[in-house]
Amino acid sequence: MTTLTRRSSENPNQETWHIYFDDVRVGTIGERAGVPVHADQWAWSVGFYPGMEPGTNRRGIAATFEVAREALGAAWSELLPTIPESAFAEWRHDRDWRAFVATKRARGEKLDSEIRSTMMRCACGAAFDSWKPADNQLHAPHIYAAQTMSRMLHSCSS
Repeated sequence: MTTLTRRSSENPNQETWHIYFDDVRVGTIGERAGVPVHADQWAWSVGFYPGMEPGTNRRGIAATFEVAREALGAAWSELLPTIPESAFAEWRHDRDWRAFVATKRARGEKLDSEIRSTMMRCACGAAFDSWKPADNQLHAPHIYAAQTMSRMLHSCSS
């Protein structure tokens, strides 16, 4: 079984540790901000999204880092058996997608979904350029017939 590991965050103002299970960030332990000096100074949370259902995470506060680390470990031991492997795969997929998007943005590129296209698919199945009048005249009867049929079917089912 893979053990939990911790990595320091890059927050210079507050001591914060990110907790990993293999390569999935599953939790955090950090100093609490803005609490009175007599209050518990450490907070911990365990759980990750996407992957786990919202509300299934665990969290708490502690007087010291060591107590917070132990509490997080105990909560993780209870939580881990309930997490399917697909949850970790979902988190990894999301992480990789975000890295892909960030890389494209850093190069000044757009995502495919952000690139304007005038291509359309006709009801007959053919692809055509909607900005070319000849193509529009050829496929307009198919599109209008499909729209009319759709309206008729919708009105019959209401």
